Amino acid sequence: MSTVFLTKESFEKIKSEIQFLKTEGRAEAGAALAEAREKGDLSENAEYDAAKEEQAKLEKRIAMLEHALTNVKILEESEIDITKVGILTTIKVKNLKANKEFNYKIVSEIEADFKEGKLSVSSPIGKGLLGHKKGEKVTITTPAGPIDYEILDITK
Repeated sequence: MSTVFLTKESFEKIKSEIQFLKTEGRAEAGAALAEAREKGDLSENAEYDAAKEEQAKLEKRIAMLEHALTNVKILEESEIDITKVGILTTIKVKNLKANKEFNYKIVSEIEADFKEGKLSVSSPIGKGLLGHKKGEKVTITTPAGPIDYEILDITK
């Protein structure tokens, strides 16, 4: 994994998430497995299979977050360049075809959450906007086809 750029706040949030997953998350997963085991034959127990799958997802998330924190570079607010779209910038863009405006924060992969407006720097839209300046129009190729954006603002 390459360098993960985070603010101090994001770094602390991820450390807290790891601690939560290792304690409460593992306890819940263990309890769900134990409950499913009590329901009999494991070879035909869909609840047991689902609990095992959830436990595997939990362990994968813990491992990914821990690995990411070994490659972290903490960026101070003052280090964020807002003259162009970059990591940890907040941008306001307009989808020119739909005539709708969106606000996104460009973040590392581990922080990405589209529902919260946090766009991964490695996503097609994130990559397509990187390095562009306020006022520029950009055509980005996405799995759904090309999308034309205008960058309306860049802030921290």
